[in-house]
Amino acid sequence: MTAVTDSTPAQHATPYGTLPPASPLPSRKPISLPRIQEMRARGEKITMVTAYDATFAAVADAAGMECILVGDSLGMVCQGLHTTVGVTLEDMAYHTRIVARGLRRAQGTAWLIGDLPFGSYQESKEQAIRSASVLMQAGAHMVKLEGGGWTTEVVHFLVERGIPVCAHLGLTPQTVHALGGYRVQGRGDLAADQMKKQAHALQDAGARMMVLEMVPAPLARELTDELHDCATIGIGAGKGTAGQVLVLHDMLGVNLGKNPKFVRNFMDGASSIRGAFEAYIAAVKNGNFPDDTVHAW
Repeated sequence: MTAVTDSTPAQHATPYGTLPPASPLPSRKPISLPRIQEMRARGEKITMVTAYDATFAAVADAAGMECILVGDSLGMVCQGLHTTVGVTLEDMAYHTRIVARGLRRAQGTAWLIGDLPFGSYQESKEQAIRSASVLMQAGAHMVKLEGGGWTTEVVHFLVERGIPVCAHLGLTPQTVHALGGYRVQGRGDLAADQMKKQAHALQDAGARMMVLEMVPAPLARELTDELHDCATIGIGAGKGTAGQVLVLHDMLGVNLGKNPKFVRNFMDGASSIRGAFEAYIAAVKNGNFPDDTVHAW
């Protein structure tokens, strides 16, 4: 341990790389749904990253990230599961709580989204609001759920009761077994038409954000142009969406296997995690990421 001496600065270092006991006032106003809609309307790209603990969330916020998603991807990158199906509501509540705590300690202003895990909203609208309430009480500002069609009624039910909802179309990892693997969705006229109908229905039900995962870039751009009240967030869907999201571990190169096509390692050339976040934000904002010729279909 480092001894404290008379020469130790007033702002002491914190142990184990944790958060400082007091943080400066935030340099921006808190991100809110109206602010996200304003960004979408003026064409400013929205940045999002997943985070699963207090420190990474605080650093992402300090770098300027607008949105943080506590994704059920934690099952694969933190828990070692093969899919997200095994993640429980208790898991999601725990990680949402510690991310929210990290943001509060650092006086963070990012918009915090919590994933509703598999089995926590499929049974009924009543089950969905009980599950969503758990994540909201843990600190989420919005919940995310996967799929279209039957989920429209669930989205409407939640939004009517004051719970903001982010939809998720395209590759929906919770139903990866039904989809036949991690495959691009929305190819062909019939599949594209179905996705368009689902997207518009979800927007009409009140969804104000929508993740489009592994969707052909032309279709994602078309949906973005059509959905005036719902900000699309792409992952493997090209640069035409209103914003982008990446899994934390992927964008930092923390991966022993082969990265998906849509991933870029932002630690390349960065001297710190915060620097990698800042590079990602800049690349999304100026249109350098994603590159449709490299990262999209």
